[in-house]
Amino acid sequence: MLQFIENNWPAFASAVAIVLLTILLAYLINRFFLRLIRKSTAHLNNDPTNYHFLRHSLRAIVYIVGFSIAIFQVPQLRTVASTLLAGAGVLAVAVGFAAQHALSNIISGIFIIIFKPFRINDRLTIGPVGGVVEDITLRHTVIRDFENRRVLIPNSRISDDVIVNADFTDERICRFIEMDISYDSDPELARRIMQEEVTAHPLSIDVRTPEQLEAETPRVMVRVLSLGDSSVNMRAWAWAKDQADAFAMGCELLESIKKRFDQEGVEIPFPHRTIVQKQVVVEKPTQ
Repeated sequence: MLQFIENNWPAFASAVAIVLLTILLAYLINRFFLRLIRKSTAHLNNDPTNYHFLRHSLRAIVYIVGFSIAIFQVPQLRTVASTLLAGAGVLAVAVGFAAQHALSNIISGIFIIIFKPFRINDRLTIGPVGGVVEDITLRHTVIRDFENRRVLIPNSRISDDVIVNADFTDERICRFIEMDISYDSDPELARRIMQEEVTAHPLSIDVRTPEQLEAETPRVMVRVLSLGDSSVNMRAWAWAKDQADAFAMGCELLESIKKRFDQEGVEIPFPHRTIVQKQVVVEKPTQ
């Protein structure tokens, strides 16, 4: 082996140099795009999705081209590569069967970039997984869940699944605030309290149209949903600018409405059961 390298050391040196240059070029491309993404998102508020995908694509192309050129620098390896290229048809079929799942992920990733069902920083729910899109690579999409864990989902699976995108087109979120009151409580009083609490919350926004404002439509709609076994079930529609604000607002409104109900005598009931115990008359046997 050493004799072989000594006889072909210029070719091996060129191959090693090309490999090192390839790694360096891929590193510089990665650094360049990361800086570009930080600048464009920090100052220009641009969508970084295309930049991320282009970064991964260029790095893959650089590695493939660089390593291919390095192989062709060594005459013996060039012969092997030429032999493989001569049987490229058979090789392509074999690789196609072996890598069809990987190719489907790459094609699905390209479709995601073209049609944009979601972007970087969008909040998604895909099956049981929910979180923020952190990156879209050639093979998978990286989602950061709300416990700060990274979930890697293959692009082909995302293409076949139902996606709930909270930030698609319109980021505003309607949060349902549902409260149950007892049958002895006044629904009008409960409705007024819920409307006042939602309106006063700093994260609540007004989504009424000019026509609704002119018609004096209430900013917060509160309706009776159903009559339960031991409660009147009510719902308020509270709007926030995005999902993060909607979650925080919903938690705080449940607490503030509960306190107002306690102060003004609106009862939040617990289930009641009426138990009837029947007496069984046991006849004494006759003597």
